[in-house]
Amino acid sequence: MSHTALIRSHRKPRRSASTIAMRAGVAGGVLSTLAVAGSAGAANAAEPVTQTIELPTLTADLAAQVAHSADATQQTAANYELQAERDAAAAKAAKQAKADLAEAKKKAEAKKKAAEAARKAAAERASRDAERTTLTASASVSTSTSTSTSTATGSAAAVIAFVKAQIGDAYVSGGTGPNSWDCSGLVQAAFKQVGISLPRVSQDQSVAGTQVSLSNLQPGDILYWGSAGSAYHVAVYVGDGMFVGAQNPSSGVVEKPLSYDPPTGAVRVL
Repeated sequence: MSHTALIRSHRKPRRSASTIAMRAGVAGGVLSTLAVAGSAGAANAAEPVTQTIELPTLTADLAAQVAHSADATQQTAANYELQAERDAAAAKAAKQAKADLAEAKKKAEAKKKAAEAARKAAAERASRDAERTTLTASASVSTSTSTSTSTATGSAAAVIAFVKAQIGDAYVSGGTGPNSWDCSGLVQAAFKQVGISLPRVSQDQSVAGTQVSLSNLQPGDILYWGSAGSAYHVAVYVGDGMFVGAQNPSSGVVEKPLSYDPPTGAVRVL
């Protein structure tokens, strides 16, 4: 035993466990409060105060609405693109249709002109055939009446003698002799023998004198084929229903009856 155990002043008073615990709890609470307050103060001093905005929560319904809006936008864009393609196709089709219509009109006009030309040509052939039929009959009558009366005299005899002297010569387009001729070149040269100057071409020779009927021909008359003023062939009537002319490259200068190729008309310059 300690030598001081019996001395009262040296003994410490006993404390209960509950009292010690309570005091410890109070002290701990105070210290915790101070620590928290200190921390908060330090944080407030170190960081600026900011305002917190609460964002909406992306719920399943909102997500579905966003997806639906995106699909609708995409569909609208697709519809615009499809409409643009349709408009372009329609414009192209309209342009092609316009071009096809113009081409069809052009072809129809060409066919119409061709048909009109064919109709005119047929009418001219029919008229020419009718004239030749009439002239053949007239030539037959003329031949029978002139056979015994057609005797060339004077200038007519000289013209006829010249053209008959050229029978057998060649036909050459543009020929004016002395050994090759075309139809108007031979006629011009024949009448030059008697001092008569005729135009060079058959069209002008067909109107160079007085028009006479084929039923009243005289030796020395100029025969023509085609219309007066636009004749395409001429020859000289030599009497007895015969004529002499430079016919074509295969025949040359020949003497033929009127029935061989009935003329359209005749002119008299003697």
